[in-house]
Amino acid sequence: MLAALLLLATLIIASVGYSIWQARRISARFPNQGELVDVGGFRMNCIHVAAPSSADLPPVVFIHGAGGNLLDQMHAFRPALEGRAELLFVDRPGHGYSERGGAVNGWPDGQADAIAKLMERRGIDRAIIVGHSFGGAIAASFALHHPERTAGVVLLAPATHPWPGGIDWYVTLTKLPCLGWLFAHTVATPLGLRLIDSSTLSIFSPNARPVDYINKTAPHLVLRPMTFRHNATDIANLHAYVTRISPRYGEITAPTVIITGDSDAIVLADIHARGLARDIAGSELLWIGNLGHKPDYVVTDVIVAAIEKLAGKPLDLQEVARQAEARLAATAPRVLSDAQRTL
Repeated sequence: MLAALLLLATLIIASVGYSIWQARRISARFPNQGELVDVGGFRMNCIHVAAPSSADLPPVVFIHGAGGNLLDQMHAFRPALEGRAELLFVDRPGHGYSERGGAVNGWPDGQADAIAKLMERRGIDRAIIVGHSFGGAIAASFALHHPERTAGVVLLAPATHPWPGGIDWYVTLTKLPCLGWLFAHTVATPLGLRLIDSSTLSIFSPNARPVDYINKTAPHLVLRPMTFRHNATDIANLHAYVTRISPRYGEITAPTVIITGDSDAIVLADIHARGLARDIAGSELLWIGNLGHKPDYVVTDVIVAAIEKLAGKPLDLQEVARQAEARLAATAPRVLSDAQRTL
């Protein structure tokens, strides 16, 4: 019995050491490209891109989803918008290279407040807020609690309403005080490294993942043990939060565009996107066929058009969405009938 316990302890210590070593390797491979800014008690990481005097759009703030970091949104939008607007790409509290701060930052409204403080520190009074997936819940919370700073909202494949079923087992496990720490420091990192290719492919499905996506956007950063735990806490808290806050979405007055796809296997667009379109008066829903969970990369042009319309430009977003849908239909894998397969 004693020998077995010693062996188990040795394996645990070795696994913890391996995970810490891998976390350091990940940080060395993907060093911080941003700037740490004190927002009152902790620091948030961001990349702030100034606007030239010729800019034709208001400032835009980008909020990444679960498991992500600021590089995800930056590589999707900076090439399309730099020079046209002041841009702020944010590592949410506890993600990327941002510090976690207090327990309040385990909830979307706490993270929205932190982003509002970061905007103040960077001299941004009002902005169009763009949130993807989990970031959609934060963007909606931002519009609800900081209307004076919200020039408009763009919600991409958002997770904003109560959904049926639970959450993944590893999320529940990782949030636990002791077992969660142990899981995050022994199993999560090596398992995540094995799955990162397939998991990012599934997030884009049925659309193609850009070939350089992993090297550019550093999804590995969430596999560092403490970041992994913060991410699990965020996800575990989300259902209770949106259950409480979604009845208040009708109070959002900022002009809002919701962009989602009918092939999103990550969030239930019928619940979240349609729910937002129902709840936010005057909002516009762009429902795009053959689009998965990554409109930020797959239909970037549609999102830029949404930002332009929120800035006052006269655009027919439904027509822009139809053009994107036709483009996706032309590149979608062809499904053969039984008769065709026999030819």
